[in-house]
Amino acid sequence: MKSIAALQAVVTATPVDGEPSDAELDAIEREIPLILAEVDLLDAQIMTIDRPVTEVDTQRIRRARNRVMAARRDLTNRAGLTLSGGAA
Repeated sequence: MKSIAALQAVVTATPVDGEPSDAELDAIEREIPLILAEVDLLDAQIMTIDRPVTEVDTQRIRRARNRVMAARRDLTNRAGLTLSGGAA
């Protein structure tokens, strides 16, 4: 039976910095419009949890969903341009 101490060096051999890399920060920054649109949608949905949904609530949720879809579309289109090099 192997000792745990013998395996500890293998497990902790590569210390993790814990900070996001520049590439990860850039990816988050590109996704901020989508993240904010999803937060708005979640807020609109949360507001209707404990009360009946009114016409205004329905419109608010529909607009928030449209913003999420537009942000996803824009993010996907930008990703497609960077992958293809912009050549169409």
